[in-house]
Amino acid sequence: MSDNTPASSRLIYGFHAVLAKLRHDPEALFEIYVDAQRSDARARDLLRHAEQLGARVIPSEGERLDKMVGTRRHQGVVARVDGRRKELKLVDVLDGLTEPALFLVLDGIQDPHNLGACLRVADAAGAHAVIAPKDKAVGLNATAVKVASGAADTVPYITVTNLARALREMQEAGVWILGAAGEAEKTIYTVDQKGPIAWVLGAEGDGLRRLTRETCDELARIPMHGTVESLNVSVASGLCLFESRRQRA
Repeated sequence: MSDNTPASSRLIYGFHAVLAKLRHDPEALFEIYVDAQRSDARARDLLRHAEQLGARVIPSEGERLDKMVGTRRHQGVVARVDGRRKELKLVDVLDGLTEPALFLVLDGIQDPHNLGACLRVADAAGAHAVIAPKDKAVGLNATAVKVASGAADTVPYITVTNLARALREMQEAGVWILGAAGEAEKTIYTVDQKGPIAWVLGAEGDGLRRLTRETCDELARIPMHGTVESLNVSVASGLCLFESRRQRA
């Protein structure tokens, strides 16, 4: 850590998080630690962006990165950034995509434990962002960040004033909006998910709000084979996102 790095700095890790920071908030990035053993295309792309922006890059050993962030899931890249969060915009993520979009949209989640778990699922599935309304939903508080186990720093979390407007913005960018709804005729296994997708899941118990549901391009359900009628939103998110990944594979 350099002498002029503020005490309010924090660490982020993983390619999604560090590249998003480089592209959309480079002035808040102090230094990047990269595993010296990585020379693959993904690492070269990150180093190219860092060089273009004049970011300080520090070659490091993998074990040092493990100790810095307390996990081996850093993918060989850790960055020290300004600890004061900058609000990321949806257009920032849309403009920075290098593959078909995979978004998770949460319509009014109230429980911070569920939000944290959804962020973990989104990270595991390689989602490009989690999007939620600013009002009538839990924020990214300390509980959510703790439950997320690092995913709050690897998956861009975007809050929007008007969720229906944000969905239409995604549609204009070519993203197909899929809403998870128990009464849908199609299942998550029969809808085509090979293109750019945003999965929209509703709040605990209430499901999708009317305007959100009407804005979706298509609805799909998770087939239930037991006696329970619904799943926890993070479990449902995982099933939907990983089905998208399965179809793309």
